[in-house]
Amino acid sequence: MSDWKSNPPKYVIVSPVRNEEKFLEGTIKSVVGQTVKPVEWVIVDDGSTDGTAGIIDRYAEQNTWIRPFHRPNRGFRKSGGGVVEAFNDGYKSLLCKDWDFVVKLDGDLSFGPEYFEKILERFIAESALGITGGTLYSLQEGEMAMENNPRFHVRGATKVYRRNCWEQIGGLWPAPGWDTIDETSANMRGWVTMSIPEVHATHHRPTGSVDGSWRDSVKHGLACYIAGYHPLYLLASSVYRLIRRPYPVPFVGGFYGFFCGYFNHVPRVDDPALIKFVRKQQIKRLMGQETIWR
Repeated sequence: MSDWKSNPPKYVIVSPVRNEEKFLEGTIKSVVGQTVKPVEWVIVDDGSTDGTAGIIDRYAEQNTWIRPFHRPNRGFRKSGGGVVEAFNDGYKSLLCKDWDFVVKLDGDLSFGPEYFEKILERFIAESALGITGGTLYSLQEGEMAMENNPRFHVRGATKVYRRNCWEQIGGLWPAPGWDTIDETSANMRGWVTMSIPEVHATHHRPTGSVDGSWRDSVKHGLACYIAGYHPLYLLASSVYRLIRRPYPVPFVGGFYGFFCGYFNHVPRVDDPALIKFVRKQQIKRLMGQETIWR
């Protein structure tokens, strides 16, 4: 056993979940079976109306390092901001204060027993790595396929933050787009963000499947507005999305969401330097230059 495994870094997990009765038990079993376990795991029941709360409580009774946090039911699903609100409640309730890494983990994933061990190994090997996670695979048109993203992007379902990076970016922005804002903020400060290709997790409820194609596309456009995307980059990426099924929906929905944010004066990320950085990176991508969007 290597030195770091005999005295592993401390990582904590916070999982905001809502109505995850179908998949949550699989996620819990994946974490319980890890070769390097977290020192604490707060599972936040965000007002579930199914059997989610009971599953959390049952496993918490069996594992002292799992703690339930039950929030009242707000009466509706609040995309983006609701997830961050639930995460923040769980984060503030953590008993462990000297952690080295914090994990935001959804309740619809499953992965092998060495998942977090491999992630910690990468953090130890690369001191500039600020945010990482496994590469997600989901069932697409009857086959398991990788969920593609820009190289700097780590899916919001499974994100691991180095403590110094976490403190520098100031946590998560409570709105759609939070899982891009954190990464662009980290990159602006000199950190590296990336998914690890050889570390896999299965996403049992693929991104957008809960909201449906139209609502997911509108949410994507709104998230782009909040994160400070350049309109020209949005246009280019929307044209690219025209080839995705259902063909016109991602294009039209993305533009609709973006301009709804603009005309409704939805608050953008409150960091002019970050918006300038994001737009500069996106223009470089359009010009074929070196950029985080590659």
